[in-house]
Amino acid sequence: MKKLILTLTLAAATAATMAAKKTTAYLFTYFTGNAPEQEQICYAISYDGWSYTPLNNGKPVIASKNIALTGCVRDPHILRGKKGWFYQVVTDMKSSLGWSSNRGMVLMRSKDLINWEHHTIHFPERFKGTMFEHVTRVWAPQTIYDEKTGKYIVYFSILTDDGSCPYDRVYWAYANKDFSDFEGEPKVLFDVNNASIDTDIVQDDEGLYHIFFKTEGSKEKGIKQFIATDLLDNSTWQLQDGWCQDTNKAVEGSGVFRLHDGTWVLMYDCYTSGHYQFCKSTDLKTFKRVQDTETKGAFTPRHGTVIAITAKELKRLLKAFPND
Repeated sequence: MKKLILTLTLAAATAATMAAKKTTAYLFTYFTGNAPEQEQICYAISYDGWSYTPLNNGKPVIASKNIALTGCVRDPHILRGKKGWFYQVVTDMKSSLGWSSNRGMVLMRSKDLINWEHHTIHFPERFKGTMFEHVTRVWAPQTIYDEKTGKYIVYFSILTDDGSCPYDRVYWAYANKDFSDFEGEPKVLFDVNNASIDTDIVQDDEGLYHIFFKTEGSKEKGIKQFIATDLLDNSTWQLQDGWCQDTNKAVEGSGVFRLHDGTWVLMYDCYTSGHYQFCKSTDLKTFKRVQDTETKGAFTPRHGTVIAITAKELKRLLKAFPND
């Protein structure tokens, strides 16, 4: 009887812990435009994953001048990591200097989503004497956890002015233990023989990787997808037919996340049309438009990403970044 009671107690404790960690809302991190005052990290909250309310009255929650060499950032990607850490990586760029003006990125981590450690990687200095010394842009970095090595992979597109990377190509590198630098020189993640940017990677319940990216080198530009069993072994990659977006409008900045009910969401910036578009999927292969969210007023999101958050995390964010 004592053994049964102990077993039930442990089971109850486990259930309580799982309930406490259950996610109840969604956090959208994004920037808002191409002016320096808009190239900042902003937050918005949603309870259903589709409709969002900006925090802090739509104003930045992290000042770019405090974290970036250029004083501006774009394309924030957020990831819930292991051991209580959250990770963000952002493009270190001031677009008013031109679309080939950035030379690196910012790596960030936090325990509470409010206070962030940050480190910059300036490619010409960090990789002096290599092809990466000649980068003219390092765009849209993102992070994914590698279960095999217990390390975080950072992936991003680059372009160089010395001919070594003549079109935007996607590279990857392992972050070091404290997420302050790369362990070594970046390597090619994939190459489709024309410009590819804005890569976003998720893993499904079967362990398959879904690699979304925007191709810019063809007459028809849009979001394509690879499916792979091994992220770092291109021989397992299969390029899917067709396009992922459910629109004929120009799109960029795809972000994929999962709702509490298991539904997958693909969102992207319809940057010439004045709205964000949200699509749903059950298989991560076919996507159906759910809604267009007009970007106006205090909520003008550009190229961002979403994670699910707990009630405790939501309460902390609402307290730190209240609206009037």
